[in-house]
Amino acid sequence: MSSESNSSLRNDAALAAKGLCMGCADVVPGVSGGTVALILGIYERLIRAISHIDRRFAGLVWKRQWRDAAQHIDFRFLLALTTGILSGFVVMTVVMNRLLTDPNLRMLTLAAFFGMILASTFIVGKWIAAKSKRELGMAVAFVAMGAAVAVAISLIPQGDAQVKWEPSLGYVFICGSIGICAMILPGISGAMLLLILGVYVHLTEIPRNILHGEQVMAGAVTMGVFATGCLVTLIFFSKILRWLLEVHRQPTMATLTGVMIGALVKVWPYQRDLSPHIEKVKYKRFAAEWPANWEAVHFTALLVVVSAAVLILLIDRWSSQGRNKNA
Repeated sequence: MSSESNSSLRNDAALAAKGLCMGCADVVPGVSGGTVALILGIYERLIRAISHIDRRFAGLVWKRQWRDAAQHIDFRFLLALTTGILSGFVVMTVVMNRLLTDPNLRMLTLAAFFGMILASTFIVGKWIAAKSKRELGMAVAFVAMGAAVAVAISLIPQGDAQVKWEPSLGYVFICGSIGICAMILPGISGAMLLLILGVYVHLTEIPRNILHGEQVMAGAVTMGVFATGCLVTLIFFSKILRWLLEVHRQPTMATLTGVMIGALVKVWPYQRDLSPHIEKVKYKRFAAEWPANWEAVHFTALLVVVSAAVLILLIDRWSSQGRNKNA
């Protein structure tokens, strides 16, 4: 094997490892895969490759000019990165489902989510650069609107003793479309949006079920629909997302900040189980509460909140240093 081939394989392995980090990050609410891509120095190349899935690419595929089509979208880069992302996604979904369904670990897991999302709120909020009182007022209005929508969605009861809510395939498709928009944005967590939309636990249990040979066909179909929603939005609406950030950056970032603030309701770590007779977590109902008597586990959860927030702030600092180096 030539030295050039060895170099290419090493490069592919490095990209797959970076994709693994992105895939793991995308499953954790409060952590953005886009931020990880930025830290690892592949964000701009990724966005450029995705944006090249356009009419020219379709024309090359139609004419069966496979090599030119592959070069146009940087196919080898996308293939290696996607392989890593999918691997990280599967591994971390199994881990996250275990953490959320274990009654002893659920509070600490939610505490980590709360800290991550709280820190991310400050990070995204910094991007709102209001230059006048009018712009500041509009920004506050959009923040309030985003928070209200997130809280309203978060408070919709989706677990019931009599009605065990299951998301339809259409709803899963929409969730994939919404989630992927956040997953490719630095600072915005796609998993956080899936948590707000009420499908996070449902989706994270599918890889575990498949690995145990349970509901294999139904799980595969659901994940296929979710992936299709992600792909369709990635191809057809990524340009709209870029346009919003370029032309209407202030209201867009203000709305996203509000959504993140509203998401904190969903991941409040101190919760009371309203349906102890129901075994599956995705069917349960919980009520947020303030602990009447503080015990060691409550203080531990508070420490986890602070630690998770500090971690995200450090990641943001590293990504900022990466942006400055590339500037």
